[in-house]
Amino acid sequence: MADPALQRLLLKQALSLPTPILRGITGGGVVYRGGRTLDPHLQFLAYAARREPPLSTLTPEEARLAAAERRAVTAGRAEPDVTVETLTIDGPRGPIPARLYKPPVQDHALPVMAYFHPGGGVVGDLDAAHAFCSILAKTAQLPVVSADYAKAPEHRFPAGLEDALAAYRWTRDNAARFGAPEGMAAVGGEALGAAFAAAVAQACKAAGEPQPALQLLVCPVVDMAGESASTALYADAWPLSRATLQWSVGHYLKPEDDPADPRLSPIRSPDLTGLAPAVVATAGFDPLLDQGEAYARALAAAGVRVTYRSYDNLAHGFPGFMGLVPAAAEAAREIAGLVWETLAGVA
Repeated sequence: MADPALQRLLLKQALSLPTPILRGITGGGVVYRGGRTLDPHLQFLAYAARREPPLSTLTPEEARLAAAERRAVTAGRAEPDVTVETLTIDGPRGPIPARLYKPPVQDHALPVMAYFHPGGGVVGDLDAAHAFCSILAKTAQLPVVSADYAKAPEHRFPAGLEDALAAYRWTRDNAARFGAPEGMAAVGGEALGAAFAAAVAQACKAAGEPQPALQLLVCPVVDMAGESASTALYADAWPLSRATLQWSVGHYLKPEDDPADPRLSPIRSPDLTGLAPAVVATAGFDPLLDQGEAYARALAAAGVRVTYRSYDNLAHGFPGFMGLVPAAAEAAREIAGLVWETLAGVA
C-alpha cells in the first residue's frame, strides 16, 4: 500500500478542485438517485475506489486490512483538546478493549455514553470511531467510552451483542468514576454498532433495568430479515452495497439464527414503548436509509421522543470520511450537537 499520508495529501489536493471539475473527472455527470444528489467529494472518492476489490470478494482478514488502510487515508483527526485514555472492561469472553474520551469542558449533569463502532460485525475496531467519539465528547460535553466487541466469523451472533451489553452495563455502573451522575449512561453506535445500541435499550427494558439516558443511532441496521426500497435503489452504492451488506450478515449470523430476532432486527420488536429518547441519523446514499427512517418513525409512534436527521447528500459510514469530506464533518458535529440538546433538555 502507498503511504497513507501521501495518499491523503494527494486526495485533498484533488478534492480542492471546483465541483464541476470533480464531477467531470468522474464522468461529467451528477450522481442523482432517489431525488438525492451525492456530495461531489464522495462521488470522487467512489470513483477513485473503483479499482479496489469489493469488500464482498475478500476474506474477513483481507477485508479488515482493506478497511484499516482506507480509514488511514479518509478518517478525520481526533479533537486535540479531548483527552483519550485506554480502558479494559471485563466481558463475557475476557477483557474488552475500550477508550475513554474526556471533554475539555464537561457538564457533570450529563451522563457518560457507551459507544460501539461500525464494521458489520466483521471489520472495524476502536480506531473506526476515534474521531467521531472525540467530537461527541467535546460537543456534547460528556465522557464517551468507546468499546470494542467480538468479531465474526470467529465469534458469531450473539457474541458481539453480549460484549456490547457488558460494556454498556459496566459504563453505567462506573459512571461516577467519569464525573457523570451515578448509575446514568447513554448508549450509541454506528451501523451494526447502532443496532447494538438499539438492542441494549430493548434489553434493559426486558430486564427491568433503567433505560439509557439516550440512544444515538447513526446509519443503523435494524432489520436483517427484510429489504426495503433503498436496499434496491442503492444496491451498488459505495462504500456499502447490497453485496457487502449480505457478505457481512452472512459472516455474522449462524445458519440456525433467525434474522427476525429483535436482537438482530430491533425494529421487529412487538413493543417499542418506554424506550430511551433517540437521536437517529441516516445517509441518503445508503441501502440502510429506509431502515433508519422507519425505526425513527416506529419509535415516535410508540411515544418515544425522537430527533431524526437524514443527510441526503452523504453515503453510509460518513463519519469515517471526515478527513476528506467537509459535509461529513459538518454532519458529525451536528449529530453531536443534537445529543447535547436532547440530554440538556433544550431541544
